[in-house]
Amino acid sequence: MWCSFFIGGWLKVDFGFLGIEPRTLIGLIGIFMAPLIHGNFSHLISNAIPVLFLGSSLYFFYPIGAKWMFAQCYLLTNILVWFFGRPFSHIGASGLVYSLAFLLIFIGIFDRQFKTILFSAIILFSYGGLLYSAFDINQAVSWESHLFGALVGITVAFVSSNLRRST
Repeated sequence: MWCSFFIGGWLKVDFGFLGIEPRTLIGLIGIFMAPLIHGNFSHLISNAIPVLFLGSSLYFFYPIGAKWMFAQCYLLTNILVWFFGRPFSHIGASGLVYSLAFLLIFIGIFDRQFKTILFSAIILFSYGGLLYSAFDINQAVSWESHLFGALVGITVAFVSSNLRRST
């Protein structure tokens, strides 16, 4: 995120063309690149800090499945935006933020263990506003990334919780 932002600023290139352009061939690159592209410094900070905190928490509390869960959150959210998003360039890592936050909130609920429920409560307290804003249909923001991120996070939490219980 930081490298692409500063390289774009240094070269005076707007990397927005690397965003998700739903249902277009060129927009497929956005599935991989969109979370790395940000419109301005405020946008970058508002995504980088939560990704760092939530991603670190995921790897700390769930070291065995963290890579799989992170990859699912990253890719599935963006794939859903590509299929169902408005025809608009979707950039930023907010879909990943929503996905990780909802994953960490719901995995504790699905695991039903004291430690994970306590951690879920901390995440819910810290990022509780995401619950409301996932359904805020603001036309200037990629609300699709927020909504699909939340849904992917809940789904990945459910699947990974069931996988851990079955082993």
